[in-house]
Amino acid sequence: MTDRNFTLTLGIIFVALGVAGFIPGLVWMPENPSPTLLFEPHYFPGDQEFGALFGLFPVNTLHNIAHLLVGGLGIFASADKSRARLYNRGFAISYLALALLGLFPYTGTLFGFMPIYGHNIWFNALTAVGAAYFGFVKPTQEAAARSENMASQS
Repeated sequence: MTDRNFTLTLGIIFVALGVAGFIPGLVWMPENPSPTLLFEPHYFPGDQEFGALFGLFPVNTLHNIAHLLVGGLGIFASADKSRARLYNRGFAISYLALALLGLFPYTGTLFGFMPIYGHNIWFNALTAVGAAYFGFVKPTQEAAARSENMASQS
């Protein structure tokens, strides 16, 4: 998979998550939240759209809008290799930070704006690792292969 394809895939996934978050049938509160769900409902003042996407991922209106923006940027960035690499690097850093913030009680709601706790933690960490590979590791491997190729030709 190329970095552009990964960026496009990530963009499509996040746009789909953003749209899904606005569909009432896909967002609900679990009847009996259990510790295994890693879901602890928080109250978001004035936000009637708060719930758990697919019953697992805490979301609210702002979170859905963020998914749409991040996904749209990913789709836009996938058109160019350098933009895709830059997007993947920014995504990796940002989403790793969100995963870490989600671990702590006071920052798990991103200071009261959107839920980043519960299952969002592992999802953010997993997508950050994928973006880090395509943003940082793969370009280094490609550069090393090119320099090795040039050395063997001379």
